[in-house]
Amino acid sequence: MNQIAIFSGSAHPELAQEICSCLDVPLYPVRTKRFSNDCLEVQLQANCREQDVFIVQPLSVPVQENLVELLLMLDAARGASASRITAVIPHFSYARSDKKDAPRISIGGRLVADLLVTAGASRVLTMTLHSPQVHGFFSVPVDQLHALGELANHFLRYDLSRGVVVSPDLGNAKNAAAFAKRLNVPVAAGAKERLSDTQVRISALIGDVRNRDVIVLDDEIASGGSILELLQHLRAHGARSIRIATTHAIFAGSAAARLAAEPDVLEIVCTNTVPIATEKRLPKLTVLSVAPAFAEAMRRINSGESVSALLAEDIVPARAVAAS
Repeated sequence: MNQIAIFSGSAHPELAQEICSCLDVPLYPVRTKRFSNDCLEVQLQANCREQDVFIVQPLSVPVQENLVELLLMLDAARGASASRITAVIPHFSYARSDKKDAPRISIGGRLVADLLVTAGASRVLTMTLHSPQVHGFFSVPVDQLHALGELANHFLRYDLSRGVVVSPDLGNAKNAAAFAKRLNVPVAAGAKERLSDTQVRISALIGDVRNRDVIVLDDEIASGGSILELLQHLRAHGARSIRIATTHAIFAGSAAARLAAEPDVLEIVCTNTVPIATEKRLPKLTVLSVAPAFAEAMRRINSGESVSALLAEDIVPARAVAAS
């Protein structure tokens, strides 16, 4: 590879290390210091001059701390004369703040995009943005990966002759349809209305799930409210079995335990875009690694190859992450 330097913030160093292992390059150290007034200082402890720098930091809990740390790392790399700085953000959590749907509210997705560019990012690499329009908030190139290939490879091991992919809402129906095409199964969707951050109402289920093995696909699971509401409709419509698939496993509070406690939920499959605490790694949970996908995308960025071709090829196999 060309001159490359990879650093990780404190949000998810395990994923960064796995990416580096796939690329057979070192993960360079970072020193983060907190002053007595609670301000942070970041030092990249390797040469960045004329290097192709990648900074890996998902915006996971605590989001604001990890965001500020990422901004400081970008600023440090720019001040160290890096030739190019790519912010590798496996989970861009502010993508949910993408529109003005009430008076006098902020649009956090656009603001954070501006902050990243101002801090020094010359490119962004991310995965499965919550809303496609967030891509347009950035004034620098954005490469958006998805985990549909990794998730599909996992479910193809099952008998899907009676399978169906169900999206909890119509907004995710396009991704659900693409996922169903990979599995060669039909697709269904719920008609969802969000009442609050943690409460939703699903008024109808569009599609046939009776006596079928359901795979519920959502881009992220935070409180789990949408999934739990959907489960009631799937039972009422005679679903035979239920598995859950998601890219970003936020699992706020007891969400993972609540979903796993549902007797007809056979499996919950997610990726490691965000760190998953040990107490949330329940027997029903399967975690797939997206490190090979990010590593291949970073290799292509570094060598000037097409990243969009990677999405079409689906050449990166997924592998399960061992429970810690």
